Amino acid sequence: MEQQQQLQRSSSGSPSPRSQSSQPYLSVSVTEPVKLGNGVQAYISYRVITKTNLPEYQGHEKIVIRRYSDFVWLRDRLFHKFKGVFIPPLPEKSAVEKFRFSAEFIETRRQGLDIFVNRIASHQELQSTEDLRNFLQADEETMERLRSQETGIFKTKPADLMQFFKDAQSKVSDIVLGKEKPVEESNFEYEKLKHYIFELENHLAEVQNHAYRLVKRHRELGQSLSDFSKAVKLLGACEGDALGKAFSELGTKSEALSVKLQKEAHLLLMNFEEPLKDYVRAVQSIKATIAERANVFRHQCELAETMKLKEINLDKLMLTRSYKMGEAEHEYKELKAENEEATRGFETIVRLMNEEIVRFQEQKTLDMGIAFHEFAKGQARLANSIADAWRSLLPKLEACSTQ
Repeated sequence: MEQQQQLQRSSSGSPSPRSQSSQPYLSVSVTEPVKLGNGVQAYISYRVITKTNLPEYQGHEKIVIRRYSDFVWLRDRLFHKFKGVFIPPLPEKSAVEKFRFSAEFIETRRQGLDIFVNRIASHQELQSTEDLRNFLQADEETMERLRSQETGIFKTKPADLMQFFKDAQSKVSDIVLGKEKPVEESNFEYEKLKHYIFELENHLAEVQNHAYRLVKRHRELGQSLSDFSKAVKLLGACEGDALGKAFSELGTKSEALSVKLQKEAHLLLMNFEEPLKDYVRAVQSIKATIAERANVFRHQCELAETMKLKEINLDKLMLTRSYKMGEAEHEYKELKAENEEATRGFETIVRLMNEEIVRFQEQKTLDMGIAFHEFAKGQARLANSIADAWRSLLPKLEACSTQ
């Protein structure tokens, strides 16, 4: 636990290594996105820089090149290996072709990928995995070979896997809403968790949608002020000295405010809308974990039911002293061992999910506090700038109106 605390880091950035090299640290940065290839084969690569003094890593610094599909590989491996753990979500792919390589989209994705890998690097259950070490250290050829060697569900294409997550989320939503009645846990705390996650997703998605509209409104207002600035400057050019100068200054102030609005729109996107969107995806990841827990529970119940039938059959064979007794006993022992393993697996999922929800809520409180603080600070800054700009013009415009 002490090492975990030393490795713990904020999900919003990459800290510098500790000044005392004796203390364990793991610092990861996703940087320098570069477009490679042309047409439909084009993609973005990233430099992933790892700095650490952990003995299981190769040296104190490693730089590798990764693409989005490598991050998908890491997420998929962890999701299927660590049942009960809330695997951090990945930023989405752009559904619109023309936005795939826009500077803003590339930067928001880079930021999202940085948060993703750092959440894994600071997670007690995930930070020491071989998959993370391979991701952070393997050369490009080795990484490509690791991806190509995947079998079964690991071989699923990203688009198909996203559908898997959506199906899982839809399934657990049906369970929460009572549309589906499978064999379920009778656990009050678990029911509370499911309802909380379902409601949280709805409310987060609604707030994120309004944040998107705020960003759009800032940009539209900024563009309108830019257009107004050009028009009023032309108007001022054909007027007399005093009025023309006043109009010219009005146009200059409008242009300056336009720039401020566009800047604040970008900050609002990066510091407010994107964190909200990230938490919507995080909740969807939790719903996928809930669906996995339900699957494991149903499998355990099916094994227990089969065991009962085997016991009844075994008792009958014992009474009749059947020659099939030995084979039946062997099958029963195998089934019992499988059931015990399933029970232990389910108990592990329950334990991990109980720990994960506490960690998630603590991190959510911190991250949402930062996001809403940045939102309020930005709006106050913008309001002051707008008020100061218009206020500075009032004396000159008032002088023109009283002549």
